[in-house]
Amino acid sequence: MEILIGVIGLLVGAAIAWFLAGKVANSRAQKVLSDAEKDAEVIKKRKLLEAKEETLAMKTTAEKEMNSRMAKVQNDENRSKQRQMTLNQRQEELNKKSAEIDDVKSNLSHQLELVDKKNVELDRLHRQSLEKLELMSGFSAEEAKERLVESLKEEAKTDAQSYVNDIMEEAKLTANKEAKRIVIQSIQRVATETSIENAITVFHIESDEVKGRIIGREGRNIRALEAATGVEIVVDDTPEAIVLSGFDPVRREIARLSLHQLVADGRIHPARIEEVVSKVKKQIEEEVIETGKRTVIDLGIHGLHPELIRMVGKMKYRSSYGQNLLQHSREVANLCAIMAAELGLNPKKAKRAGLLHDIGKVPDDEPELPHALFGMKLAEKYKEKPDICNAIGAHHDETEMTTLLAPIVQVCDAISGARPGARREIVEAYIKRLNDLENLALSYPGVVKTYAIQAGRELRVIVGADKINDTDTEKLSSEIARKIQTEMTYPGQVKITVIRETRAVSFAK
Repeated sequence: MEILIGVIGLLVGAAIAWFLAGKVANSRAQKVLSDAEKDAEVIKKRKLLEAKEETLAMKTTAEKEMNSRMAKVQNDENRSKQRQMTLNQRQEELNKKSAEIDDVKSNLSHQLELVDKKNVELDRLHRQSLEKLELMSGFSAEEAKERLVESLKEEAKTDAQSYVNDIMEEAKLTANKEAKRIVIQSIQRVATETSIENAITVFHIESDEVKGRIIGREGRNIRALEAATGVEIVVDDTPEAIVLSGFDPVRREIARLSLHQLVADGRIHPARIEEVVSKVKKQIEEEVIETGKRTVIDLGIHGLHPELIRMVGKMKYRSSYGQNLLQHSREVANLCAIMAAELGLNPKKAKRAGLLHDIGKVPDDEPELPHALFGMKLAEKYKEKPDICNAIGAHHDETEMTTLLAPIVQVCDAISGARPGARREIVEAYIKRLNDLENLALSYPGVVKTYAIQAGRELRVIVGADKINDTDTEKLSSEIARKIQTEMTYPGQVKITVIRETRAVSFAK
């Protein structure tokens, strides 16, 4: 019972609690609802205010845009009015100018009519005056004009002739002065050297013991060296020196270099001598080409044919009346360039012609033409320009001068060769005599080489063993001697030595 009463009590308590909780929840819900209604009212009022503000802002913006458009339209109307006024003013000005032009045209037409009338009147008066003059003079107008023209012609001819004579005299005086000035200035601006070429070369040795080795057993080494080089080798009591004598500078240089190599090597015998001389000849040929290249580079000459460059290099070992030919040609080239520049011509062409003017003096074979004409043929062969070729061929007046380069080269050649100390006639005559002596012997069939030695007192003639026998060598020697006696002039006597040798050469492989 007590338990039941307890349970009922609990149930009653729970019911009372649930009831009280429902009332509390209901009151809270009403309060929340009331708060929500208040918040909604506030939000509604705020949104209405925001909408009113946006409407006012949009209205203000629209009013501003409307005002600006109205102002723009007003400005456009004002501008159109101004343009219309300007166009009206221009139209009025054009109308005024057109009226003025019409007035000027009418005025000019009136004046032209007056001028035509005056011209007609002048023509009538001119004809009347001519008729009166013809009556008074007894000549027609055409006859009088012809006589007047004839008299004026004669007077003009006389005056012109006197003017021409005066101008020519003045030009001659001026030209002579100018030519002398150019020549003197050209000479002063080019450095010159005196003649230094001779016919001997001194080879210095360390001791006199070398002389015996150079001579060899029974003189076989020195004979082989002289035969191979064509130079006379003088070994005397001069201390530490051997003299190489020969008129050809190339041969002397070959002999000098060969001796230098033989002495330095120490092996001196005929076979070695021939081998060294052969090598030195090739070396000299290379040096000739190198000298030609250096010369054209120094002078600033371009596009020269390789064969012409080689001939320029050969000039180093040639002389003209004792004057070194390369030095002479370089000097002429520089003089030509200076003189051409003074005269307003092309200095490069003048320098080229000056360098090549004596190219005919260094041929590989003896030409029949004079050296100037032969040089011109060589220049034409190697595609030099016509004015260069003419300057080379005409510098000794052996062909007609067709360009201004020719007299310049001729004058500069004379300046270089005629100055004091430039040349020695005696040496040149001596060298020419030795050349003629060698060429005379070389003209015989079977002759391979000829060497004039001992200042032209001995001529050595080397013949081919397969072409001439021993009996014919004696005949050849006598024939050469007779021909020298009849065709040449020389002091003393000339010894002719004909050398014939047979060589057997084999190779072990």
